[in-house]
Amino acid sequence: MSEVSGIGLNALLARVPSVERLMSSALMQPSIDAYGRTQVLAAVRATLDERRKQIQSEPVRASAASLDEADIASDVARMLAQRAQSHVRAVFNLTGTVLHTNLGRALLPDAAVRAVVDAMTHPVNLEFDLEAGSRGDRDDLIDDLICELTGAEAATIVNNNAAAVLLTLAALASRKEVIVSRGELVEIGGAFRIPDIMSRAGARLREVGTTNRTHLKDYEEAIGARTAMLMKVHCSNYAINGFTKAVELDALAPLARAHGLPVAVDLGSGTLVDLAQWGLPREPTVRETIAAGADLVTFSGDKLLGGPQAGIIAGRKDLIARIRKHPLKRALRVGKLTLAALEPVLRLYQAPEFLRERLTTLRLLTRPATEIRAAAERVMPALQQALGERYSVSIEPVFSQIGSGALPVDQLPGYGLVVRSVSGKRSGSALLKLEKSLRALPRPVIGRIADDALRLDLRCLEAGDEARFIAQCAELRA
Repeated sequence: MSEVSGIGLNALLARVPSVERLMSSALMQPSIDAYGRTQVLAAVRATLDERRKQIQSEPVRASAASLDEADIASDVARMLAQRAQSHVRAVFNLTGTVLHTNLGRALLPDAAVRAVVDAMTHPVNLEFDLEAGSRGDRDDLIDDLICELTGAEAATIVNNNAAAVLLTLAALASRKEVIVSRGELVEIGGAFRIPDIMSRAGARLREVGTTNRTHLKDYEEAIGARTAMLMKVHCSNYAINGFTKAVELDALAPLARAHGLPVAVDLGSGTLVDLAQWGLPREPTVRETIAAGADLVTFSGDKLLGGPQAGIIAGRKDLIARIRKHPLKRALRVGKLTLAALEPVLRLYQAPEFLRERLTTLRLLTRPATEIRAAAERVMPALQQALGERYSVSIEPVFSQIGSGALPVDQLPGYGLVVRSVSGKRSGSALLKLEKSLRALPRPVIGRIADDALRLDLRCLEAGDEARFIAQCAELRA
């Protein structure tokens, strides 16, 4: 028996076509044209090795398997297509969090996208003064625009808000003390904490007050010969309620001026307009913060502002000049794509009457619940048909979040599709399997499982994406 099996095994292995034969076959030419001979050769070898392993491990089953060259060519093409697929992929954000950190935060408006494409495909005056015909400073490209929108004297840009805080402290408070209320020692995403930033910047943290109550006298008593600045941190990702007290900026700024010290305010998310006019919770604006006495304000570009990832520092001209000269500034500076995207976003704020229509982030945050429900009614039949009798799909009210540490306790009313398994005790595993299948679609669908259901919040599924989502449902059924 073993001898017969051995002969059969050798015969099957002999049927595997050679690498040379396949590479010279017309069947491989489309793949060679698309991916080049080097990649096709590696894929052919890997595919043939897999065929041989299948024959050796399961000769009986392998004897029925096709070793046809066309089948092998098809597998090679499939392998190459999978390898060529970008690791950065567009997804459907149906999580219910609009500014989702893990999904890239703010979506850029059309004007910013066009500007980025132009900057990617042409040389630009990144550090070239067109008027003087000599070297320029990249910050000067949008410095005036930021000052116009915020009331600041000067501004500079780095790669995110954590970098903005780090650079500010390193430039102005190295080896000195920075006074911060204990109630404002925040931790942002990725376990990145204000005390850690202080330490990395070479500054010494001087905590004052208690977790829930800090008074003006706490700051005053802490000021000493080694004090470099007073700092306030906007608690955008949590809230303390009850028996609380915090020192407002308009009271802290005069104290700082009396001692010749600057006041820096980290707004975190940061916004340039009063969001309350669109029915959203109110957040302090950068202009209001500067008007209240802040000498420096740091904030993000890719959160409530609705632009690319960036950290913006705005404030007094003399302080910004010191920050720009610090060696860390070069390490933390942004490139041409960030600047190209940020300028058109900022220009949208010059026409606030059109902002809700043209700024993608604001449009999603203020999307009417009735519009979202209508989208759910259009999408639900296709999803239910794809899932069949194994799952039930219903339209239910949901509450979305702004996200990225911005106003986490406030929720936005809307609608979503709620999928439940009808398999009883195995519903949990069925939902996990479905969630995985959704993530495996050509454009992955990202939802969330909660309360024994898969929840797909449709706030971020706009009209232009509905047809793509519905079309994918057929692939889910297959």
